Amino acid sequence: MGSVQLDDFIAGWIGGAASVIVGHPLDTVKTRLQAGHGYSNTVQCALKIFKHEHIAGFFKGLSFPLASIAVYNSVALGVYGNAQRVICQYRYGEESHRGPALTDVAAASAVVALVTVAIGAPVDLVKIRLQMQTQSVGSGTISWGTATPMDVVKSRLQADGVNERMYKGILHCIQQSYQKEGLNVFFKGAAVNAIRGFPMSAAMFLGYEFTLKILRGQ
Repeated sequence: MGSVQLDDFIAGWIGGAASVIVGHPLDTVKTRLQAGHGYSNTVQCALKIFKHEHIAGFFKGLSFPLASIAVYNSVALGVYGNAQRVICQYRYGEESHRGPALTDVAAASAVVALVTVAIGAPVDLVKIRLQMQTQSVGSGTISWGTATPMDVVKSRLQADGVNERMYKGILHCIQQSYQKEGLNVFFKGAAVNAIRGFPMSAAMFLGYEFTLKILRGQ
């Protein structure tokens, strides 16, 4: 079996940093919408942030995810690249140039999930707390379709306590949100999630692949 290749981790860090920078403004809008602090829709939320906090408001909490999520993506993509390489070498042999099958990709992804699951939640918690600060400060997991309701509850629970404590737990958060705002509350930020997913993914994989080519002299 080949040894661990560090270029996957370096390229993952660059790709992760690019993804964070590109996606953070829309992530801030999404977080504010889902937390339910006086924003009626995406455009109104964005305009209100710009009016009261200017451009800097969209980048609140950027410094922490830029450092930590970039490392998170470095670990994720680094583990993924190395796991996929080891799996392919085990199944097809050292000299095989066959590309990974779908099952190989799935297996490598499962390894990544096991390694990174404990890293993401603390990072997301700090990021959301910083994004929910509406006063001017110096601080500066793409959820899609069916994941949006869970993302809304997560954002509300993680933002809870910034100004006051509102929820006793997950079920209480779901119940209170539904009673006060109806079923639509669980799909707040879905459009923003879908929109930001494309540039974030493009920036991450472009940064990852471009860095790999440079490091490998291609």
